[in-house]
Amino acid sequence: MALTKDRNTPFREGDLVSHPVAAAKKIYAGALVVLNATGYAEPGSTATTLKAVGRAEVFADNSTGLDGAVSVSIRRGAFKYKNHTDAVTRADIGNSCYIVDDETVAKTNGTSTRSAAGKVIDLDTDGVWVEIR
Repeated sequence: MALTKDRNTPFREGDLVSHPVAAAKKIYAGALVVLNATGYAEPGSTATTLKAVGRAEVFADNSTGLDGAVSVSIRRGAFKYKNHTDAVTRADIGNSCYIVDDETVAKTNGTSTRSAAGKVIDLDTDGVWVEIR
């Protein structure tokens, strides 16, 4: 039902979130983190069903647990990841880049085998700055 009076809507910045980790997964601090098709966090990898959610703030080990047995703290923002041989260039600033693994991004979706990581916002000689929101 639509509002008919003022509402004190709860608020948070949204830059730091926590997600339950998928079964049998380890996520290292600094890793590009994704949500899999069932909504659990795991390290970035080459797959088409993943949603990038940010960078792991801490190590999370769910290698022996079931889905959601542990959670991982994730920061959203802009992060520098390694550039793949399918390299992002300065001409790609403003375009999407794609997940290769939990520390590497590529220019293309690898013939529809990679999920989007986020938007390229800058490029250094040692990496690609990716905004993940």
